[in-house]
Amino acid sequence: MFISQEKLQSNIAEYVIYMYQVEDMVRAYNFNIEKIRQNVIRPQVKSESFEDEAVKWYEEIIKEMKSRGLTTKGHLHRLGEVITEMIYLHNTLKDVVKDKKYLDLLAAADENVEAFQKKSDLGALNIVEVCFQALYMKLLLKLQGKEVGAESEKAFDTMRIILAYLTQAYHQMKAGDMSMFEKQD
Repeated sequence: MFISQEKLQSNIAEYVIYMYQVEDMVRAYNFNIEKIRQNVIRPQVKSESFEDEAVKWYEEIIKEMKSRGLTTKGHLHRLGEVITEMIYLHNTLKDVVKDKKYLDLLAAADENVEAFQKKSDLGALNIVEVCFQALYMKLLLKLQGKEVGAESEKAFDTMRIILAYLTQAYHQMKAGDMSMFEKQD
């Protein structure tokens, strides 16, 4: 919970991936707050007041997931909002601003994004969503102790760089710095 707040402020891409992990963890514990308290919260939080705060936060997550029918798949509304903002930013940098550096990053990742999208059967997801799915899958592979080959690592890296660029622009935008929207010559 405290990690999510810090990541929301400092690195929006890490926030999204962290929250994907929280959603999957809540599902893995069958939305049982006592199991989450015992296995997740208590080992991390040493203060009773912080424990109570963390329990409330997880209870809110559980309530929202259940009310939105996210028991087996899907993402919290707050994540959908962030993804939508990042897609808007992506489209603006690509189509309106025609940000050369960003266009170069997209071109470098294009083949990898398409390959991952096909291999993972992600349908017509936006490139931003595909990049998030790819990096989350990489995290899951690492958590399971599975090795990621050098070629796959390079492919993931091209997608990570896109999200890093978007993350920087996102935080600038949220801070009121709109310089990334200035057309480049």
